[in-house]
Amino acid sequence: MSLKNQTNPQNADDFYETERLIIRPMSLDDKEFIFELYNRPKFIKYIGNRNIKTVSDAENYIKNRFLPQMEKLGFGNYLIVTKEGNHKIGGVGIFEREGLDVVDIGFSLLEEFEGKGYAYEAALKVKSVGMGDFGLKKISAITSKDNFSSQRLIEKLGLKFQKHVTLPDEDEELMYYETE
Repeated sequence: MSLKNQTNPQNADDFYETERLIIRPMSLDDKEFIFELYNRPKFIKYIGNRNIKTVSDAENYIKNRFLPQMEKLGFGNYLIVTKEGNHKIGGVGIFEREGLDVVDIGFSLLEEFEGKGYAYEAALKVKSVGMGDFGLKKISAITSKDNFSSQRLIEKLGLKFQKHVTLPDEDEELMYYETE
């Protein structure tokens, strides 16, 4: 069940709930977490270096990248928090990405929380909200060719491999998936 406040979709107090997780919009209060997550070697390897060298850089990234899309579209990047222990464990979201015609679902977790089904649980909820509450007809996903765990999760979400793509200003050819 969505606990979203339907009267104001941009309200930072809006959140979604799954069996084990709270999924809420990223806020400036999450700058330390974003700094930590985006500087993890695995994040840099599979998602990319966002050049977040300080907590202040993370705050600016949230302010300039996450908040404008949330304000414009009502959806964007969400923080994943465990109900048990209230741990910030990752991010999940649906993004407008330059070079893609269809909004893109993405996810990343701190390594110590991988392999427990959290990314799937969070991504399934966000996909459902995007298609149900926001009326998205299609959702895409991109991942690197050697990120096999992401490929499996994307396929488990019901997206099918379509083609290889290279995003603007990038060199790496990525795998592109889409809902049918």
